Order: sequence, then structure tokens, then C-alpha cells
Amino acid sequence: MRIVSLVPHATEICFALGLGDQVVGVTHECDWPPDAADAAAVTRDLLEPGLSAAQIDAAVKEITGEGKAIYELDEQLLAELEPDLILTQALCPVCAVSYDDVVSVAGKIKSKPEVIALDPHTFGETMVDIRTVAQATGAEREALTLIATQRARVDAVEAAVADRPMIGAVAIEWLDPVFIGGHWTPQLIEIAGGVDLLGMPGEPSPQSSWDAVREAEPQVIFVMPCGIDAAGALEAAEQHRDELASTGARKIVAIDGSATFSRPGPRLVDGLEIIAHVLHPDVLPTAPGPALELEL
Repeated sequence: MRIVSLVPHATEICFALGLGDQVVGVTHECDWPPDAADAAAVTRDLLEPGLSAAQIDAAVKEITGEGKAIYELDEQLLAELEPDLILTQALCPVCAVSYDDVVSVAGKIKSKPEVIALDPHTFGETMVDIRTVAQATGAEREALTLIATQRARVDAVEAAVADRPMIGAVAIEWLDPVFIGGHWTPQLIEIAGGVDLLGMPGEPSPQSSWDAVREAEPQVIFVMPCGIDAAGALEAAEQHRDELASTGARKIVAIDGSATFSRPGPRLVDGLEIIAHVLHPDVLPTAPGPALELEL
């Protein structure tokens, strides 16, 4: 089978299921695992480089408000790859090529590929996506193993924090303007022994304000800008030091939104373990990724 993945988390699922040698096309943002770089990149970013957070937000709103996507698909290259399966999504217009555009282009390709959209809203639905990809590719056995491994890690976190006090937290996935983490993120915080004070499980990430964050009185703030790694998140937090300090939170931690929260793939469980480590380091003394505390 020849697979083209038009969304990073689908690429990660494919490789986790042992399908990496069948992935012939990916997006320009598919950077995990490293072997994904061996596949042809069939998209490019339409946003100008070097924009500030506020400028990115404005540009995205303008482009998506016109019914367009911020990524461009190389239709000729996609056709040349002759895929049997195209994996995409329709959940977020900021995260991938327009689903309607993909379906339209796929209909013109000689190989007549099947198009599957992965659109999880909750943590449970991200596990369902693993099964969906497995069923389309004949990797059901591998999916059972992967899901069992993921479930065991989740169970271990739940057991570790079961007797710990719940800690009020806010997850910020963009800082200018403020957006609060939605969809699966509030669930991850709850499983990790916290209470998400502003996010709603299964709901889109809402635009908010610093006043709302202050009024929530969080004990911990997670800074996890969408598409940005932990070092970049810490830099963004530094730029908003005064606003973050004004919330009264006792701990402000920058984590890798790109790898472990923005993408609803297998590494969400890494994100869960990182959150649990930050909230309850006494019972979870290590984490599978960086958690960089902003010194106030």
C-alpha cells in the first residue's frame, strides 16, 4: 500500500503501527519520527516566516475567514506518488490542507485513493483513530499492541495520582491573543491529577483573556503554544512574563505543544506523563520530555 499522510499525527500513527515503509508522502511539518523525512513533502506553508504570535493569529483568521487553508498542496507531486490511501483531517483549518480540497484532488488521481479524515475531539477518540488507520491498512494486530501499551501507561499515571490532591491548572496554547487548550487537553490534565479551570473537554480551544486567567486563580499554568517546542514555549512565556506573573500561579511551566499536545497521536501519552510530573513530582519524579519552569 502507498500512503500519503497530510497531517502530522497520522504520520506518527502510521510509523507507530509499523507502516513507515508504506508512507510515500507527508506534510512539510511531519518531523516525527525522523524517518518521516525520507518521504516526499507534498505541502508548504503559506504564512510568511518571522511573524509574531499576534501577526500569525491575524493572518490565520484572515485566510481561514476566506474559506482557505494556510497550507498549499502540491497536486502534481501527489498525483505522481499514486497513493492508495490519503490520511487527512477536517478538525482544524489551521492544521492541514482543506479536507474538501483533498477530496477534490483525490478524485482526479489515477490510483483513485481512499481518503480518510481523522477528526478526534477527545482523548478516547485519539485511540479510535489508531484503530481506524489499522483497519484501513491491515495493521489490526499492531494496533492492539500499541493501544494496550498506551492504556497501561495511562493506568499507571491514574494509579500514581489517585490519592493526591487535585491541583487547579490552566493550559495556554497561544499567548497573543490568549487561547486556552481544548479538545483532549482538559482530559489529560484531569487524568494527571489536576482540574482544568478554563478548558472544556471535547470542545474547541476558546479564545480568552489574561483577566479570565487571573480570575481562575490557577496554581499551575502550562504554556504550550500550538506547533512550538518547549524552548520556544519558554521564550514565548518570557515575552509575557508580566501577564503570567500577575495570575498568582505558583508554577508556570513551558512544555512542548508541538510534539505532545497539538498532535493527537501516540505522543499524547508523553504529554499526560509530563503534566502529571509537573503537578505531582513526588509520585512521578521523571517525565518523557522537557518541562521548563519560568523563573519569576
